[in-house]
Amino acid sequence: CLNACTYCKTKHARGDLASYPIEELVDRAKQSFQEGVCEIWLTSEDTGAYGRDIGTDLPTLLWKLVEAIPEGAMLRLGMTNPPYILEHLEEMAKILNHPRVYAFLHIPVQSASDSVLMDMKREYCVADFKQVVDFLKEKVPGITIATDIICGFPGETDEDFQETVKLVEQYRFPSLFINQFYPRPGTPAAKMHQVPAAVKKQRTKDLSQLFHSYNPYDHKVGERQRVLVTEESFDSNYYVAHNPFYEQVLVPKDPLLMGKMVEVNIYEAGKHFMKGQPVSDARVYTASITRPLAKGEVSGLTEEFRHAAQNGTNWKAHPSAEVPVKTPPSSWMALQLPWQQEGGGLKILSVSLALLAVLVVFYYGGMKTEL
Repeated sequence: CLNACTYCKTKHARGDLASYPIEELVDRAKQSFQEGVCEIWLTSEDTGAYGRDIGTDLPTLLWKLVEAIPEGAMLRLGMTNPPYILEHLEEMAKILNHPRVYAFLHIPVQSASDSVLMDMKREYCVADFKQVVDFLKEKVPGITIATDIICGFPGETDEDFQETVKLVEQYRFPSLFINQFYPRPGTPAAKMHQVPAAVKKQRTKDLSQLFHSYNPYDHKVGERQRVLVTEESFDSNYYVAHNPFYEQVLVPKDPLLMGKMVEVNIYEAGKHFMKGQPVSDARVYTASITRPLAKGEVSGLTEEFRHAAQNGTNWKAHPSAEVPVKTPPSSWMALQLPWQQEGGGLKILSVSLALLAVLVVFYYGGMKTEL
């Protein structure tokens, strides 16, 4: 993250921007698909700032990544702050329209008051946020925009809060993360004049009531949608899938659907989800013919490494190639510490007692001499 928000401590822990090379990320994606993965997430503290430290940018990375995504698999983008997406709006719209990229973006606004944003040091104004959202909604039909809002930031007036309420009423965000301000110790915001706790609580409640007053998916009942099934629901009664806009669709718990892209008819909608019934005559897409890794298996191990581990061989680095090398027991013993070798514990204990005896004699002997 390149921001220095007055309320945030995350950057203190994460440090300055550090971008992985494009080739490394593309190779990691390819490896994941070869291991049976059907959905990858590209995420960071601020995805939009990617590459500014290594002479590249997010669209360049994304165009390389989509080349590696097989049919039946999807890519989801992580959070990006408004300042670092503004300059890439045209390219981002093209990428978000790609059939193997979810038309979804998380863009935190935090407040719809410019004075509050200034105190937060968010480095954008409300007009910037609206420009991003309006442009993407026009160029990427149906896109899901998720956002964050902080209620009761120090100095926030009733008028400031009402501006935020109007923003939510205008856009009716389907995904909205509402946070009551908490002063994190050591941050500049913790030293500012605080909004009374009761006021913060009431504003959070009012905004939550507004958010729950509308149902964003009611108009989608009766639609036929293509969804990717990736996990089990919290109540274990359904499988969870997502449509191209990363909207949650619950489908029957049929093991044959897991990891597949299928078509469903939407027959019910709730506040945070829809329910879909698979269409019997629709084509089923499988992202990979590879068996997904079992629970507990380590990602990234080569076949040679797996074979070596199964056969008890020791892995040794080689300047020209990675090959499993048999290591004799005598070599293992040489590499072990004394207390790891047979009888090593007894040897260490004996030496320690001997040293302790010498120290005791030296200490009391010295005292007697001085007296």
